[in-house]
Amino acid sequence: MNVPARHPRREATRLRVAAARGTMAGSFTPITKIMNPGVAYAIVAYVIWGLFPLYFHLLNQVPAMQILAHRMVWSLLLIVGILLALRRWAWIGRLRQQPGVLGRFALSATLLSCNWGTYIWAVNHGAVVEASLGYYVNPLMNVALGTLLLRERLRPQQWFAVAVACAGVLWMTAKVGHVPWIALVLAFSFAGYSLARKTAPLGSLEGLALETALMFPLALAYLAWGATHHDSVFASGSTSMRWLLVAAGPVTTIPLLFFGAGARRIPLSLLGVIQYVTPTLLLGLGVLFYHEPFDGSRAVGFGLVWVGIALFVLDGALRLRRTSAAA
Repeated sequence: MNVPARHPRREATRLRVAAARGTMAGSFTPITKIMNPGVAYAIVAYVIWGLFPLYFHLLNQVPAMQILAHRMVWSLLLIVGILLALRRWAWIGRLRQQPGVLGRFALSATLLSCNWGTYIWAVNHGAVVEASLGYYVNPLMNVALGTLLLRERLRPQQWFAVAVACAGVLWMTAKVGHVPWIALVLAFSFAGYSLARKTAPLGSLEGLALETALMFPLALAYLAWGATHHDSVFASGSTSMRWLLVAAGPVTTIPLLFFGAGARRIPLSLLGVIQYVTPTLLLGLGVLFYHEPFDGSRAVGFGLVWVGIALFVLDGALRLRRTSAAA
């Protein structure tokens, strides 16, 4: 049987379309398999945190403790609204079956409150640059906690990288004249919080709901005490100031939800690398936007910390490459 001949021009068009479809399928399929949504979630969280000074500077006339209390109160109200809309309450029954979960989240809530309060105070007292140092040191603090609490072993190259970063902190302590306590508190509190949430049995939304619920009574009592003693910016401030304080709920909740979702989907080591987005943005805002001092002593100290971080990341990358080659 004779097969009818195809028109050459139409045949060429058909082949081009088929080739294009094959190329697109070959390009997009591996990407969808490789891309982990946890990476995108983590990047969004760290970018928002890096831009936090822009928001907190609008509240520089409000005491840090009041901002912290408002963050707790409005965050919980927002999260409860989300849980009501999603009808996700089954996790509460697990708290009755596993009493130890409550204690674990009490610890993470305490660490989170410490981190929030210190960060707010630093931003509103012109210490954004030092706050950025804390988040640069934080991944190395994760390593320290892993070594002390999880009995993880460090290779000699990793010890050297940590020693170089510690030398940078000691250099700034000697040259600036005081221990960078803001950086150390931020690094330790958030490293502890990351470790607690990494092993937490609840999801990001449920875990954040429990954390804010545990701190809610203290925050509400503090705000009520301030109102009765005529020391409440919310009661005496302008309408715009009140709305800024109410906005602490979504401003706080949104990046934490992204962080919790990302932390449960990607390794802690990758989370630590992505975290450098936040201190980089903080350092840029502190130096370029708020004109905080960044003299030669601070530059040397930051440089040593950056070298230590680079050595640590390079060692991990080389080890991963060797492992992949052996496999």
